[in-house]
Amino acid sequence: MDVLALEAKSVNGAEADKKSAPRPKPKPPKKAKRIVYFEVEIVDLKTKEKLLLLDKVEPTATVLDIKALFQKSYPKWYPARQSLRLDPKAKCLKDEEVLQTLPVGTTASFYFSDLGPQLTWGTVFLAECAGPLIIYLMFYFRLPFIYSPKYDFTTSKHWVVHLACMCHSFHYIKRILETMFVHRISHGTMPLRNIFKNCGYYWCTAAWMAYYINHPLYTTPYYGQQQVNSGLYVFLFCQVGNFSIHVALRNLKLPGSKAKKIPYPTKNPFTWIFWLVSCPNYTYELGSWMGFTVMTQCVPVAFFTVVAFVQMTVWAKGKHRSYLKEFRDYPTLRSSILPFIL
Repeated sequence: MDVLALEAKSVNGAEADKKSAPRPKPKPPKKAKRIVYFEVEIVDLKTKEKLLLLDKVEPTATVLDIKALFQKSYPKWYPARQSLRLDPKAKCLKDEEVLQTLPVGTTASFYFSDLGPQLTWGTVFLAECAGPLIIYLMFYFRLPFIYSPKYDFTTSKHWVVHLACMCHSFHYIKRILETMFVHRISHGTMPLRNIFKNCGYYWCTAAWMAYYINHPLYTTPYYGQQQVNSGLYVFLFCQVGNFSIHVALRNLKLPGSKAKKIPYPTKNPFTWIFWLVSCPNYTYELGSWMGFTVMTQCVPVAFFTVVAFVQMTVWAKGKHRSYLKEFRDYPTLRSSILPFIL
């Protein structure tokens, strides 16, 4: 009995100690971080008139978000039509730039300018390519009012004329299909007014070269079939190379991603030129038109090739500078468009 009494006493004593022990105080709830909202003022670039004041804009808002808020007050100015900048003389801000990372205080002023009606780049590329394709075929089939009436709907007796039509059509059909299924166009839109300039150049030069190549008095190349075959082989080789580069560049980008990467050669031998050139798509494009020039021995084609070379060189140099600026480990051996030359 004494043993049982002692055990009961010890148990009761332990319970009493537990009850008398102080309980730990609960931790106070964490205070929510205070969000500092921005006040955004949008001013007309030309008139300096205040167009809109946006209150309580979240710091994580992007320039595209601000454009969307601006459109709610001005529906006709959709985001692609808007240009926003921090200073009247500064560059336009990119859509993905975040408000809190910009060099502004909690009150920010944006200068707005209207870029005019916009078209998607895909639409522009399709118009640029479809026009020359149709126009060239009009001359090839010698529709009325192009040449003398006695030549209406006649065909040329020279095989090179038919070969040139096939090559020209193949080139532009390839470009149309690439625009639809291969290219991932990073630029969203371009001003509507530019389509007249771009299409005017491609359409007019296509008509110019088609007029002479399909003319009833067209003379074949000086060195005959050997010259035609040489030009054809160069043209076809460069067309395959150009397509290979476009596929390689497509595989470099994930769908919807704007992250840039350094393009490197793949297992495809046509991409090995990446070791020497930053923009081999332009290199192959130039080679295609040089082959077409040799094959047809036509002055308008040669003129188009020279102008295209100048323009593509400008684009290639700009792309090359962009690579060097963005990537510190960019291969130093590469040239812009021509290996070791340019």
